Amino acid sequence: MQHRVKHGIGRALAIQATRAAMDSYSTKYGAYSPKTRWTSDHEARVVFQAKGITLEGGIEVLDDEVVLQMDIPFLLRPFQRRGLEVVEREIRAWCERAQRGEL
Repeated sequence: MQHRVKHGIGRALAIQATRAAMDSYSTKYGAYSPKTRWTSDHEARVVFQAKGITLEGGIEVLDDEVVLQMDIPFLLRPFQRRGLEVVEREIRAWCERAQRGEL
């Protein structure tokens, strides 16, 4: 599954916002044991637990969007939309903060 979030704030600022979003996500949703490991300045690997299953995916920050990539097991597909909404909401909120100069 691939999901794209438009940011419109330029790549450098979007990288800062995405890093802040993932840090915030890790704090807010600690029960899911989220971990983010940045593999380059604009790409990260993400791991978390849901319903006893470990999920892995990736994030790539491009010039005009953030791309989320994750394989969702069949058993968790009913929860896929909710999970995407949460992650997208965090990224959008931090991009808006970045646009206002709040990073």
